[in-house]
Amino acid sequence: MNKEIENTPNISVVRDYLLELQNSVCRGLEGVDGGKFQEDRWDYESGGDGQSRVLAEGSVIEKGGVNFSHIKGESLPASATNQRPDLAGKAFEALGVSLVIHPLNPFAPTSHANVRFFIADQNTSNPVWWFGGGFDLTPYYGFDEDVVHWHTISRTACEGFEEGAHEKYKVWCDEYFYLKHREEQRGVGGLFFDDLNSPDFLTAFSFMCSVGNHFLPAYLPILKRRHETPWGEKERQWQLYRRGRYVEFNLVFDRGTLFGLQSGGRTESILMSLPPLVRWEYGLSPRAGSAEQNLIEHYLIARDWLA
Repeated sequence: MNKEIENTPNISVVRDYLLELQNSVCRGLEGVDGGKFQEDRWDYESGGDGQSRVLAEGSVIEKGGVNFSHIKGESLPASATNQRPDLAGKAFEALGVSLVIHPLNPFAPTSHANVRFFIADQNTSNPVWWFGGGFDLTPYYGFDEDVVHWHTISRTACEGFEEGAHEKYKVWCDEYFYLKHREEQRGVGGLFFDDLNSPDFLTAFSFMCSVGNHFLPAYLPILKRRHETPWGEKERQWQLYRRGRYVEFNLVFDRGTLFGLQSGGRTESILMSLPPLVRWEYGLSPRAGSAEQNLIEHYLIARDWLA
């Protein structure tokens, strides 16, 4: 393949991959839960379309959503141009698959993944494009075995690409999924990358695909291992309390949520990531030496789990 072809953004190739990724993730999760995702297809007012898939009240997954969207607009919103002011007001297309899984069992962690592609000024001789995405894990009860597995697969997803990619995108994930007002990590991290457009289209696209393809190998073994662990009301209430942190991050900091709302996206699909049940409690402090305190002190800190 010559260099010119490698550097030519191909929206149809990205779209085909994302649609198949949505299918494969849904199949994998259905295989564990036994239920089926319900699909809702929709059209975007200014151009584009999407399909939202939700599995609710399953035997394993209390609420899970796996969404595909392909939207077109005449003006990029502020959330996409904060660091690229030269693109303000430019026409764009944005494609992506975004998913969030909230298991019923408090010992099974919530997980999020997203892979996406943006292109602006595509009808010019020099369109601006980039890939972004990643995946992260939010446990409510921590297990070293699970976290080490998660980061091992994250490292595998980065192999064969830019030297130091795993270390770079692992640190970026820790920095991104940080609740400044709580001074704590949202979870145990994973991968986060954005504005990826080098060394060429083919390589950047291949990296996005690798991240998307490694989500199931990273998450399914953990979900299978934990979803039958016995739990009671105490664990359930802790799970609901910690879900509050997830909601706070998504509504205050998450770029995807802000982009979707600012670009006039489909609200039901954008807010699909929120858990079905959640609670807040003033001044809650876990008992010293408890598993709940261990989550905060041992797991919700940025560290190198593969050292």
